Amino acid sequence: MQNKLAAGVATWAAMTLLLASPLLRADEDISKINGSIRVASGRQVGSVETVNGSIQLGDSVRADNVETVSGSIDIGHDSSVGDIDTVNGDVTLDRNTKADSVEVVNGRVRMDEQAEVRGNVTNVNGRIILAKGARIGGHLENVNGDIELEAATVGDGIKTTNGDIEIGAGSRVDGGIHVEKPDFNFFSSKRKPKITIGPNAVVNGTLKFEREVELRISDSATVGKIVGATAIKD
Repeated sequence: MQNKLAAGVATWAAMTLLLASPLLRADEDISKINGSIRVASGRQVGSVETVNGSIQLGDSVRADNVETVSGSIDIGHDSSVGDIDTVNGDVTLDRNTKADSVEVVNGRVRMDEQAEVRGNVTNVNGRIILAKGARIGGHLENVNGDIELEAATVGDGIKTTNGDIEIGAGSRVDGGIHVEKPDFNFFSSKRKPKITIGPNAVVNGTLKFEREVELRISDSATVGKIVGATAIKD
């Protein structure tokens, strides 16, 4: 009897230790000051934050907000996260990944096939690429950097100041396109942004240009009212 009781106590203690392990505990926040963070595939965690270092989430990970100051952020396929935020670093969402929003200051943003951002994607200096089937529910915006859509969807318009915009074949943009005039000399560029709307693409809403651009629209594309530019038909 005593041996069975001792064995039971030992088993209970071992289970308690395992459940308390940070490798198994769900919804645990992960935070660092210096150093990169990697979250293994299949885990469910809370917020993931570091100051100096990259963040890599494996496949099928569930997490809250993902944030770093200096470092890239890579989210594996079939994952779901909250807000993504970095100051200096690229952001990559693998296929079928979902996020609430993406905000970058300096770095590229890439959304692979069928990736989805439910809210806004904003960038200051960097390219933004949406692969086939990618979707943004809110608006897509940057200041400097090209914007490319490949049979992708944007729900609430595209805005840029100095970047080229390519709305690829079969893409759809609701909410129009807005190319702003630079407010400060710091952001000014004498080069004319190139705006290309490909075959069978749809842009609902006004295409508004506050600076000179080169606008090319496919004969099979559907667009709204054009203000501030004259389209070249391809």
